Amino acid sequence: MSDALQLVQEYFDAWNRQDAAGIVAKFAEGGTYNDPLAQELSGEAIAAYARGLWEAFPDLSLEIVGPTLVGDGQVAARWLMKGANTGPFQGLPPSGRSVALPGADFITITGDKIRSVQGYFDAGEVPRQLGLQILVQPYALVPYQFGRAVSVQSGKKNKPGAFSITVLHARSEQEREQIGDYSRQIGSEMLAMPEFISWTGIVVGDRMMTVTAWDNAESPRWLTRQGTHVETMQKFFGPELAAGGYTSVWVPERFGATWVRCTQCSRMTDYQKANGQCECGQTLPEPPPYW
Repeated sequence: MSDALQLVQEYFDAWNRQDAAGIVAKFAEGGTYNDPLAQELSGEAIAAYARGLWEAFPDLSLEIVGPTLVGDGQVAARWLMKGANTGPFQGLPPSGRSVALPGADFITITGDKIRSVQGYFDAGEVPRQLGLQILVQPYALVPYQFGRAVSVQSGKKNKPGAFSITVLHARSEQEREQIGDYSRQIGSEMLAMPEFISWTGIVVGDRMMTVTAWDNAESPRWLTRQGTHVETMQKFFGPELAAGGYTSVWVPERFGATWVRCTQCSRMTDYQKANGQCECGQTLPEPPPYW
C-alpha cells in the first residue's frame, strides 16, 4: 500500500475508533475539511464536528470501499456511514432510528499529511431516514417572510380561556437553536400542567414566537413557578439570551361556532348547536381542538 493510501486508511480508522485528536493529527497545518453540511473546517473545528456526529450517533461507523489512488497526492474513497440516532441531532431529541448514508471523500495529500478532504453525500438523506421533514423555501418574498412551526397538543378540546404569546428576537443562528431547545423543553413540561391546552412555536427570521392556549388568564402563571421557563427568563434578563422581546396574555372576546361537515350529506353544521347530530340523522365527526 502506498504512503498516501496508508495515511487515508489511518484517517478513517481514527473516525471509526472515535478519536477526534487522531483525526486532526492527520491534517497538515491549515488543512481543511468540507462536506455538504460543513464548510472550511480546520483544526479543532474538525474535531468538534466529529464529536457532534458521535453524540448524535454513538455507534457511528464508516465502512470504506477503497480507498483508491487517483493521481499524484489524490485519493478517492467511497464509504457507507451507519449508526443509530440515540443522541440529540441538530437540536432535536433522539429518534432511535438507524441510518445508512453512502458518500465519497476526495482527499488531497501533501507529504505525509492531509491537505484537504472534500466530502460528497446527499444532505437530505439522513433527515429523511430519521423521519424528519425537509422543507425548501425562500427566507423572504416581499412582503412575505417564511419560517417554520411546531406544536404540542394536550388532547383537550375545550375553548381556551386565554392565550399567552411570547416573542424573542435572536441575535444569531446559534441563539435561534438555543431558544428553540428551550422552547421544546418548555412545551414538553407544559403537558404536565393541569390548565394547559396546547402550544405552538413559530420561527420567522430572527423572531421566535410561542402561542399557548390555557383554560383561563391565570393559568400562564404555572410557567413562573418552576422548570425551564424560569431558567430561560433568567437568561433573558441577564446578559445571555436574545436582543429583546416580550410576553403577554390575551383573553378571547368571543369564539364563533365550531363547524364540521357531515360525512353522509356533506352539509356544514354547527356541532355544538346540533349536539353532534346532523339533520340527516348522521352522527357528525368530532370537531378538532380549538388550538
